[in-house]
Amino acid sequence: MNNQKIRVGVLGFGGLGQAAARILQQKSEMCLVAVADQKGYAYNPEGLNPDTLIPTYHDRGSSGYLPEYGVLSNNSIADLITQAQVDGYFLALPNLPNTFMADVTRQFIASGWQGVLVDALKRTSAVEQLLTLQKELSESGITYLTGCGATPGLLTAVSSIAAQSFTEIHQVKITFGVGIANWEAYRATIREDIAHLPGFDVDKAKAMTDEEVEEFLDKTNGILTLENMEHADDIMLELAGICDRSQVTVGGIVDTRNPKKPISTNVKITGRTFEGKISTHTFTLGDETSMAANVCGPAFGYLKAGIRLHQQNLKGLFTAAEVMPLFVR
Repeated sequence: MNNQKIRVGVLGFGGLGQAAARILQQKSEMCLVAVADQKGYAYNPEGLNPDTLIPTYHDRGSSGYLPEYGVLSNNSIADLITQAQVDGYFLALPNLPNTFMADVTRQFIASGWQGVLVDALKRTSAVEQLLTLQKELSESGITYLTGCGATPGLLTAVSSIAAQSFTEIHQVKITFGVGIANWEAYRATIREDIAHLPGFDVDKAKAMTDEEVEEFLDKTNGILTLENMEHADDIMLELAGICDRSQVTVGGIVDTRNPKKPISTNVKITGRTFEGKISTHTFTLGDETSMAANVCGPAFGYLKAGIRLHQQNLKGLFTAAEVMPLFVR
């Protein structure tokens, strides 16, 4: 790696995108140069200041209103790709509908842009759609790392490493606890979680108005209990040869009204050792770490790793179970 800062763009500027901007503000190896939202984008090759960018977004509803560097646009992602010099993008976008991330990827392929893409996709079916673009991504000169948040992502990577103690994996069980101060800060993320509940799907959750979401959360006291979710940890661990996807389970509790985690987040990897003993490795995240820290931190670690792969001319699609993230200072 050279001493030049990695120029980073963030697509999506809701709660996760804004947290990503704050994290990048503290990094010496990366510089936030571009962001895009539904109504516009902002780009400054010398770097964007979250202290002015985030208030502008909250006050005006779009980064496109940022003085000097903002541009209003109904095609913000496509316009930004062609205008900005960016080494890697973090796709902090809601995958609603379920085809959205694959559609965005096709925009990058069609644009001729070459660099690194990182996402924090959750659903197995969404990752499967990206897998169909493997050849196109490779031929277009893009290095894409998918499922690089907390779960899938951080906990998937832990599972891959922990599996080395065993000759046979019996189960990978991921249990997460998420606490946020209010659901409005992470509207899209909460809608994606609601889509996993019985009686809901992605289309139904996307169609809900804010008032309908609030009414639903009132009925559950702001708590979402999620079981046996369609989560891409399964396909990622299967692709990495760790275990069959049927051996992976993911579930958890989301408190949309309290920043304190309702339960600790952990992953348990159970298997048989070469001596024939059955044992379980458990990795637990600190309760003080937020969802944003556990999603954005790994995402940028994978982005840095993706830059290294790209420099080595390794293009195409990779998952968080195949690549080791690199710590970003």
